[in-house]
Amino acid sequence: MTALISVSDKTGIVEFARALHSLGIDIISTGGTAAALAAAGIPTTKVSDITGFPEIMDGRVKTLHPKIHGGLLGVLDNPEHVAQMKEHGIASIDIAVINLYPFEQTVARPEATDEEIIENIDIGGPAMVRAAAKNFQHTCIIVNPSRYAEVLEVLSSGQTPSLDLRRTLALEAFSHTAQYDARISQYFAQSVGMRYPAETGLPLRRHMSLRYGENPHQDAALYGDYSNVFTTLHGKELSYNNILDIDAASKLCLEFDEPTVCIIKHTNPCGVGTGTSLLDAWEKAFATDTVSPFGGIVCVNREIDLAFADHIHSIFTEVLIAPSFAPDALERLQKKKDRRLVVVNATALRKAMLTDVRSVAGGILMQQHDAQLLSSEGLRVVTSREPSQTELAAMMFAWKVAKHVKSNAIVYALADRTLAIGAGQMSRVDSARIAVRKAADAGLSLEGCAVASDAFFPFADGLIQAAEAGATCVIQPGGSVRDEEVVAAANERNLAMAFTGMRHFKH
Repeated sequence: MTALISVSDKTGIVEFARALHSLGIDIISTGGTAAALAAAGIPTTKVSDITGFPEIMDGRVKTLHPKIHGGLLGVLDNPEHVAQMKEHGIASIDIAVINLYPFEQTVARPEATDEEIIENIDIGGPAMVRAAAKNFQHTCIIVNPSRYAEVLEVLSSGQTPSLDLRRTLALEAFSHTAQYDARISQYFAQSVGMRYPAETGLPLRRHMSLRYGENPHQDAALYGDYSNVFTTLHGKELSYNNILDIDAASKLCLEFDEPTVCIIKHTNPCGVGTGTSLLDAWEKAFATDTVSPFGGIVCVNREIDLAFADHIHSIFTEVLIAPSFAPDALERLQKKKDRRLVVVNATALRKAMLTDVRSVAGGILMQQHDAQLLSSEGLRVVTSREPSQTELAAMMFAWKVAKHVKSNAIVYALADRTLAIGAGQMSRVDSARIAVRKAADAGLSLEGCAVASDAFFPFADGLIQAAEAGATCVIQPGGSVRDEEVVAAANERNLAMAFTGMRHFKH
């Protein structure tokens, strides 16, 4: 048997090659890999000795040769293939151990030049990987170092890898090259400023398999660089729904600079508060809805200290998310085995919020992430009465939260807390009514508050509902054919209303 070894990731390769040699398997190798094996005292044959042709063009051309690709692609139970291999002096390559130039790692380095990045686009490597994977019935392709032990165990028993294993390894090989090419495509798309090229691949690795999806009968997995943003310190394995809620809560918390607590249930905020401390903010957020937080997700934008941990320890929460946990707070919170404790890297989260991807039957939808939020200077007051500074602060607070509430969204708020939230109704007036009812259930007065709507009021009825509930100011995108009617209704009730010219639909 003959093995071709050419790897950029040299994890475990010396040990694996030494074991192959001990089994009497001949080794062919290239460049840096050949040097590493030779330095370890493992006999190898250089590819140039097989091809009779030197590596040229700074190593760009070394394996693109019939004696290499014929050895990888030859169908050994096809008499014509075997005859042609014999005629041209092509030996079968039975095992190919190949992974590719570190393109992804090179792009990730801020100081990497375009020339350096281009030089790390592997050409011969993907060609060999694809050739061996195509011929998996006769060639065993290994791209993942974690497979070395499994393959070695089979070979050591005197057997050859089973067809099922070789097919699985071929899957990994094609996935490896697909992900690699997708990274390269992404780089070029970004370099020419093209957000949505005509064809695309998603350069994602599986981060982990999940116990199930939204429901127990649905399989699920998480792909991407999730661990660059979130780190689980304690608790059960995260579920599909946990991950969605963690994402929603963390993105909402980014909207605020003051100490802030965001409480999420089923990706919708059920209470948000800011204050002089997390405890102060918690009391305001929790007061919005004292029922929904049980079993919910809590995200804060300050380190969780022992005082805060003590206060919420008795409340059943699925996940607590923070930029950090004080050691004594972490010790206290870990006393509940099922509670997940998650650290969020806010800087990494901001960098990761580039493109939203959602699946639909027959395809995927991609869009730029909704990272914008209008400042108070961009508001256009459309009513006779201007909002006071207190009202303006309440309007902006409500607007920040409304952006993260499922449409149709209505949020009643003061300058430092939500008072009532109506989410996800088919009619905007229904969202307004539900929010008013929830405020009444919580014993909260809406007198003097602001109300925010994620999209325009199509009729005056939603605004009238808000005014009757006690709101004195309104913030909404505007743009309805009935804007004049809505503005007139606001003026009749002495409401201050501002248009943003920007909506925040969240379907």
